Amino acid sequence: MVTRARRTNAWLWRWRRSPLRRGSDVVEAWVLLAAWVLAVVGGVLVGLVAQGAMERDLDRQRVERRTVTAVLVEDGRDKEAPAVAAGDGHVWVKARWAGPDGSRHTGLVKVRPGDDARVGARVTVWTDRRGAVVTEPVTDGEARLQSVLTGVLCGVVTGAAVAGGGRAVRAGLDRWRREQWAAEWARLDTRWGGKTG
Repeated sequence: MVTRARRTNAWLWRWRRSPLRRGSDVVEAWVLLAAWVLAVVGGVLVGLVAQGAMERDLDRQRVERRTVTAVLVEDGRDKEAPAVAAGDGHVWVKARWAGPDGSRHTGLVKVRPGDDARVGARVTVWTDRRGAVVTEPVTDGEARLQSVLTGVLCGVVTGAAVAGGGRAVRAGLDRWRREQWAAEWARLDTRWGGKTG
């Protein structure tokens, strides 16, 4: 049975002095160490930056978005909701509303079909600072969850990309070592009177 100390030493063989250790082994050890450190540190930093950016964006949306009353200019009582599995039963109807600066806007808004979707009916819609219809901003709890998930996802992707770069360098070193070994065998084989290839 292999002890834990021997297993640890097997992983650290590139760092010990040995006549069998090649220069490419030392380079590989440093590349692997740098890749792991950059993957962890870079992943955490990118995750924190992405989380902060998402929090600021969602906070800005909550501050900028306002509810306004829109007046329907199209009848939505007879419209059928789209037959989509994830549909919410609402239909798109043309409406007009005033923006925050008093400008008039016309566009499509979502309403539930029925008696409340007749021409002249008033509905509440969310608008941005330009007066365009937007979705309702997320709550504080939803914003926190989205920010954390975005940070985790960006951190994991960054870490995986850096680790993948380290693996690519390691694969290049392995290919270079195989080419060196092939050249050395060819030289030794011709020296012993054989013919390679």
